[in-house]
Amino acid sequence: MTQITSINTKKIVKKRTNGKDFVRHMSNRFKKLATGTWRKSKGIDSSVRRRFKGTIPQPSIGYGSDKATRNLLPNGFYKFLVHNPKELEMLMMHNKKYCAEIAHNVSSKTRKVIVERADQLNIKVTNAGAKLRVEENA
Repeated sequence: MTQITSINTKKIVKKRTNGKDFVRHMSNRFKKLATGTWRKSKGIDSSVRRRFKGTIPQPSIGYGSDKATRNLLPNGFYKFLVHNPKELEMLMMHNKKYCAEIAHNVSSKTRKVIVERADQLNIKVTNAGAKLRVEENA
């Protein structure tokens, strides 16, 4: 089978890639304010809410991704979640734009059938090798 490549060639630009998400104001001071949860500052005198220079960054529309590359995987495909082999039929005509990803709760027996069917339809599967263990005869 030939290597399946995406039709999309546009370069993906990530605007916020320096690791951390937006941190909650004062989360470094209090343990009860979990660091992973963003909450907007609502105080009347809050310097963060008023966006003073030197304060923590807040989420805004400017951090959004380019519309053309939003939800695009690094391999150039869009992800489509598949639960059974019949759902692969939807991707038959769109195999240059979408790739299949097998859902986490699909059995290994069904996974094998899905991977074989995807190979027939020339559809790329991102997690084709997951939960498929080959027994070694020693």
